[in-house]
Amino acid sequence: MKAAVVGESGLEIRDIAQPVPKPNEVLVRVRACGLNRADAMVASGAAHGRAGGAGTVVGLEYAGEVAAVGAEVRHVKPGDRVMCSGMGGWAEYAVADWGRALPIPANNMSWTQAVTLPVALATMHNALLGAGRLRAGEAVLIQGASSGVGLMGQQIAKAMGARLVIGSSTNAQRRERLREFGADLAIDSRDAGWVEQVLEATGGEGVDLIVDMLSGYVANQNLAATRVLGRIVNVGRLGGGKGEFNFDLHALRRIEYIGVTFRTRSLEEVRELVRSMRADLWDKVEAGELSLPIDREFALDDAPAAVEYMKANRHFGKIVLNVDA
Repeated sequence: MKAAVVGESGLEIRDIAQPVPKPNEVLVRVRACGLNRADAMVASGAAHGRAGGAGTVVGLEYAGEVAAVGAEVRHVKPGDRVMCSGMGGWAEYAVADWGRALPIPANNMSWTQAVTLPVALATMHNALLGAGRLRAGEAVLIQGASSGVGLMGQQIAKAMGARLVIGSSTNAQRRERLREFGADLAIDSRDAGWVEQVLEATGGEGVDLIVDMLSGYVANQNLAATRVLGRIVNVGRLGGGKGEFNFDLHALRRIEYIGVTFRTRSLEEVRELVRSMRADLWDKVEAGELSLPIDREFALDDAPAAVEYMKANRHFGKIVLNVDA
């Protein structure tokens, strides 16, 4: 089968052996693949959790038809249309644990629409409702809101009753579009005055919850923009993996600072997170209330170009790979 594989000098399209599902796995005939920042890292030679290095098949999310199932699989069968998260998705066939294979709603949702959802839904449901414990009536700030995951976070926060949703982007054109996806206020995280904007919008108190995909240069400003007894959930580090941290301000405001990742979770933990997400959000997915814009589509053969496009950071929403039928 055809697959996008990390080679010694970059991402390559190769013919490799088709995977065989384990007892707990679903084999999927892939029709579309999503691109995520972690995919670009792995494709460029870096490691992300257990994935990385020469010979790695890239890809954290994909959609297609179930081709076969392992002996332990009960809730899906061959022929079902599914969207999955896992590893090795940029290929004509991929395997996923049964707990990470989600049914594509029977509402004419296309492969390309479906493949934008698995990672964004699971990541932001966990950040907002799991680790973040979002309650109706609270104020939320999403740092890095113009990414696919960020846009989904805004929509989930609004759908779950947040009274105020703030999104950040350093790009003026993207900030203009954040309101389309649930933002009541859009800020520029490179603007020295953004904390004052947040405080003004919250009556001087600060937000109840920040979901932070930037860290680095915004770490201390986040503390200043969070109310006393508020929460900060660290999801990503697009703005830098290290930075200064005002421990005194952290203590004075009694902020809970929570780090999250799927990389160190057990299979059982991931299954439970996906189950919880479905319980809270699936009616909204089926109703079309949670969706992401597709910025650009590439063929699987053009995966290296798609990675470079993502690294250029010119997109709004999701980049998708189409796999030949």
